[in-house]
Amino acid sequence: MSSPAPYSPPPPPDPETPRRPPAYASRGGTGMLASFRHAWDGLIHTAVHQRNMRVHLVSAVLVGLVGSGIPLGVAEKVILIFCVLLIFFAEILNSALEHLVDLATRHFDEKARLTKDAAAAGVLVLAIGTVVIFVAILVNNWETVAESGPQIARQVALGLPLTGCVTLLVLPHRRARWVDVSAVVVGALLLGALAAYSVSSVFTAVNAGLFILAASAARQRRREQAAARPPG
Repeated sequence: MSSPAPYSPPPPPDPETPRRPPAYASRGGTGMLASFRHAWDGLIHTAVHQRNMRVHLVSAVLVGLVGSGIPLGVAEKVILIFCVLLIFFAEILNSALEHLVDLATRHFDEKARLTKDAAAAGVLVLAIGTVVIFVAILVNNWETVAESGPQIARQVALGLPLTGCVTLLVLPHRRARWVDVSAVVVGALLLGALAAYSVSSVFTAVNAGLFILAASAARQRRREQAAARPPG
């Protein structure tokens, strides 16, 4: 009986041979339209699962109501829209960083906590700065605000119910399907009424986009809750 051959380690990989990336599950396309769809799914996921994102969404609707009801200069409009988009970007980036830290760290780690806290602090700083800028714009245009009494009353009468519809759509609690459908219908009617009296088509479009985002988040939340429901 022959003795077994001695073990020899495998040769080291050739450094000139390109390393093949690990295989991942297909995401349903790699074109530009698929990229936009994946980005939209990421935005919806953040709105569904991040409480702060939902707060920013409702706050952005209020900012849009002010911009569409009070005549502001181009500079003020650009600043407000940029601040809203910057906060959204920071919150989405914060959410992505949290998922990355959770993926890399399976157990509690002080550095992981500090990383999350620092990312959240960045969002907080932007949110506080946006509030300061918003107040400064209103104070600087106080004469215009004081002369816009009827417009403000109309924005309050139509805008607060619209904000309520958006808030209802992004709430994470379980509810009957007809509640979400009613919120979408009522919100769409309120958007149409506000658009008829809007002084800024840009802010009207912003509010329409935010409303679509809230409705899409409600739809995604219902899908996830239905998938998590035990059969039978």
